[in-house]
Amino acid sequence: MRIYKAKDYNDLSRKAANIISAQIIMKPDAVIGLATGASPIGTYKQLIEWYKKGDLDFSEIRTVNLDEYKGLAADNPQSYAYYMHTNLFDSVNIPAENINIPNGLEFDAAIECARYDTVLQKLGGIDLQLLGIGGNGHIGFNEPGNNFDKSTHCVALTENTIQANSRFFDSIDEVPKFAYTMGIKNIMQAKSILLIASGEAKAQAMYDSFYGPITPSCPGSILQLHNNVTVVADEAALSLILKKHKITSGGHIL
Repeated sequence: MRIYKAKDYNDLSRKAANIISAQIIMKPDAVIGLATGASPIGTYKQLIEWYKKGDLDFSEIRTVNLDEYKGLAADNPQSYAYYMHTNLFDSVNIPAENINIPNGLEFDAAIECARYDTVLQKLGGIDLQLLGIGGNGHIGFNEPGNNFDKSTHCVALTENTIQANSRFFDSIDEVPKFAYTMGIKNIMQAKSILLIASGEAKAQAMYDSFYGPITPSCPGSILQLHNNVTVVADEAALSLILKKHKITSGGHIL
């Protein structure tokens, strides 16, 4: 695992976009796992800019999204499908049939989870998985608990996550209480993982994930067991780590 310190959010976004673009250039038909939320927006903007300059081609790329709110249609402005189209897909040349996102309108969780696991299997695995991290250490919507959920599953969101996501809705009552998410096994089977984090609110989760014990009470801690993880974070998100460890321009290897 290598941790890079970014100067600010723009620098973080550019560094992350560099890693993703390198994967696309090296393997034009790569399978890219994508994340949502506030953290990746700058990264997606940078990828769009390079695409418009002719530096990137998404025509063969296949994507799989980490998660989707249960109960929201793809055209709902608060759905992650809508987010992805707004922040990336509608601005690059990725074919619609190459985009894979959990179906939030499938009521039967067993059916949807089995379907999405089948999608992942047929794609042959994920080449690069982009992750953010929640303030409680969640990755995807794998919330703190008593065990690591392995495959795609429907999760009841914690109050902490509901509160964090309420800023995207008109009221907290509108925030969905359940979501479909890839499991820890799905994520850990990716050939490489890129985690990005910004802001002091992520500092404790970052420290616990990479320097604390491996425990389902901090889902991000499982990443310590993956052999190809790159972390790009700003100084605020790394503040607790930086108190004990020096991170140079070349990164810090755990």
